[in-house]
Amino acid sequence: MVPLSFAGQDLIPLPDGALWWPARRALLLADLHLEKASWFAAHGQMLPPYDSLKTLQDLAVLVDRHAAGEVWCLGDSFHDKAGSDRLSRDARALLLDLTARTEWTWITGNHDPMATTGRVWGGRVMVEAGIGGLLLRHEAEASETRPELSGHFHPKLRLRGRGRGVSRRCFVVSDRKIILPAFGALTGGLDAAAPPIMRAMGPGAANAIIPTAEKLLSFPLAA
Repeated sequence: MVPLSFAGQDLIPLPDGALWWPARRALLLADLHLEKASWFAAHGQMLPPYDSLKTLQDLAVLVDRHAAGEVWCLGDSFHDKAGSDRLSRDARALLLDLTARTEWTWITGNHDPMATTGRVWGGRVMVEAGIGGLLLRHEAEASETRPELSGHFHPKLRLRGRGRGVSRRCFVVSDRKIILPAFGALTGGLDAAAPPIMRAMGPGAANAIIPTAEKLLSFPLAA
């Protein structure tokens, strides 16, 4: 694991799409979009209903691997405000186990107002949070001058070469902002250099970061 120095903190972008904060033993994730498949099914597009369980199983692996004490979900944890009611029995049991054995915080997103989520699933619900000198929220604000961690945009780096295209989820990083990729098993992505992401990052240089086991691959982004 390779650390990234950000606002005086060592943070580790993980290939799984999460951010590990060793000093706090904290995992930070964005955009789980639980029950996205069931939402599409209800609207006529039939998809296998296993995305929520897969996402939570992947998260449980990270919690165990890092012995995480905190989990911060940076918004859009459920795909819609009724998604919480559609979780399968196995997914419900796994989510309750995770929130019971970690200090879990739900940051609200545009898909999931989350007003009752903490009472139903454990943990606490916040619109945004300031911890360790960092501001955690769902969607980046271009005018924000404090060091900020967010999600919302599902950034992906798209590269073309030798007639082939490659797309990988990535972190978008500047001196003052980190936008996390979507962690959910059934989430699309927006090109990391797309205008909405560049506007949200504000002025200054930004890079797409793809973590591997040995190093952080960095690609400059141009508006």
